[in-house]
Parts: sequence; structure tokens; C-alpha cells
Amino acid sequence: MSQNRCLALASLIFVSLSCVRAARAQAEDFHPSIPNVIFAAANPSPVISAAVSPATDLPDDPSAPLQQSQPTAPQPADSSAPPAANPGQISSEDQLKQEEHHRVLGVMAAFNTTTNRDALPLTPGQKFQLFFKSQTDPWPFGLAAVIAGFNQAENTPKEYGQGMQGYGKRLGASYTDSFIGNFWGNAVLTSWWHEDPRYFQKGTGTYTHRFLWAATATVWCRRDNGSWGPNYANVAGNLIGAAIANVYYPASYRTVGDTITRGLSVTAQGIIGAEVIEFWPDIVRHYEKNRAAKMANGAAQQDAQAAQKAAQQNTSTPTPAGDPPKQP
Repeated sequence: MSQNRCLALASLIFVSLSCVRAARAQAEDFHPSIPNVIFAAANPSPVISAAVSPATDLPDDPSAPLQQSQPTAPQPADSSAPPAANPGQISSEDQLKQEEHHRVLGVMAAFNTTTNRDALPLTPGQKFQLFFKSQTDPWPFGLAAVIAGFNQAENTPKEYGQGMQGYGKRLGASYTDSFIGNFWGNAVLTSWWHEDPRYFQKGTGTYTHRFLWAATATVWCRRDNGSWGPNYANVAGNLIGAAIANVYYPASYRTVGDTITRGLSVTAQGIIGAEVIEFWPDIVRHYEKNRAAKMANGAAQQDAQAAQKAAQQNTSTPTPAGDPPKQP
């Protein structure tokens, strides 16, 4: 049984790599005149770009004023030609280098996040680069270790057993789930279907609007031609990852219902990550504001105490007596 699983896993890896090469070749050789009608949105809405300065790390400043540009005419859904770069706009390679420093709490990797509303689309090679950068960072390994710990405590799957061997199986399964899902959802399918794997942080507007913006990011994304449409790559990638996971999960976890549930659960979990990234700048500013207020109050109290102490010293010091009067 274990040999059959290894052979099946090797076959899946070979097929995956073959699809990657085909997807990258198709994306690089794609001509704008060839209609891309299979997975394109039927009626893409016009996009109003907001010109903001690209940030080098999270968080950005949602209170910063945005200069709204003129609405651009909606591009047809069958055109995958990227929007023209504005004069003075940094290249997509420089944007990607900046995004590779994005973190929350200095720990949680948020490399697939951009605060630049006018960010240029990524090439297929850059999408794969972003994927490998995200998956080889210490963060996904640490997260997989935490998830494996919870599953170890709940003894799920029970077929893995306990002890270090059981924990190792859960750790490997957890990280492999993340790797395969992101491999398909953020690299292969996004290159194939010309979708942008990044989360475009809104940062402005009401909290309700921003909450809904982040919540829909897992099912609605920006395309390489600047339009917006359904996030086919993310949803399909999670389902493909859940299906491939049946190779190393126990037989009791290989039902169709369990497979679909795992895929949709990962999609729903992406909402939590998007919400954290969207509102993390507000949390930081709230903390910084309270800390600054406390420091100002502390400095004011110290100044008041120092002034009071100086006044007490002046009143307690005796006035020096003058010279005694001269005798006649």
C-alpha cells in the first residue's frame, strides 16, 4: 500500500510539473488577439485606479489622501494585455521586491499583498517566484507545526497515531496541504488564467466596506489586464490540493465530501488572513497612538514633578542675611 502511494504521489508530481511547463509556455506565448473566453468574467466592471505611493512594508497609512485618476474605459474580457505603465511608475520586478518584505507582527509573511493600487501585473515567472518565496519562508513551517500540534492533541487523523512519528506525519501533511494548494492556486492556475495572486489592500473607506472587500478577496480578484472577476484560480487550486491530499491522508479522509470540505475550508480560511492583513495597520496605529499618549502624559507628569520639586527647594532655602549696620 505504501509503495502504491509513493508511486501515485510521484506520478502526481510529474503531472504537476508538466502542467506547470505547459501553463508557463502558454502564458508567455499568449497573444492578445487570441480570445481567452473560457474563464473570463462576462461583464467586467470598469476600474478606477487610485494613485498611491508604494509602501515597502506593512502597514500602510489608510488615512493618507488618495488622488483619484480618471475612470478608464473597461477592457474586454477576452483581452489579456496588461495595462500600460504610467510615467515614473516602478517596474513589476521592483514592486515584487518590495512586497517580499511585507510582514504582520514582523513574523507572518504577507508577500502576496500589495498596497499599490496601480501595481503592474506579474509575469508567470514572477508568480512562481512569489509562490516559492512564500512557501520557503519560516512562517508556513511554523504555522504547519502549530496546526500539527492541534491535530495531535485531538488525535486527528487517528490513523497517524501519537508520539513523534504521529506528529511528524501531521506536520508533513499540514505543510504539504499548504504547498500544493498554493502551488496550483497562486502559481500554475494564475499564470494559466491570467489572474493576479496578490491581495490588493484597500486601506480606506468605512470598516464595513473594507471588511467586505477583504472577505470577497478569496473569490474575487484582479486580472492581468486590469479588470476584476471571479477568483477561479484560488478556489480551484484549493480543491485540486484537497484532491491530491488523498494520496497521503488515511482512507477514512478520502471521501468526496471530505475532499470538497477540505478545499472549501482552506478557501474560507483565506478570508481570515485577508482580514488580518487589511486591518493590521489600524491595530498598529491604535497601539502607536495610545503609546504616544502615555509617553506624553508621563513626560508631562515628570515635568510637573520636577517643577514642584524645584519650587519646594526655593522656598526651603534661607535668605542670606545682609551686613550688620555700622556702629557710630
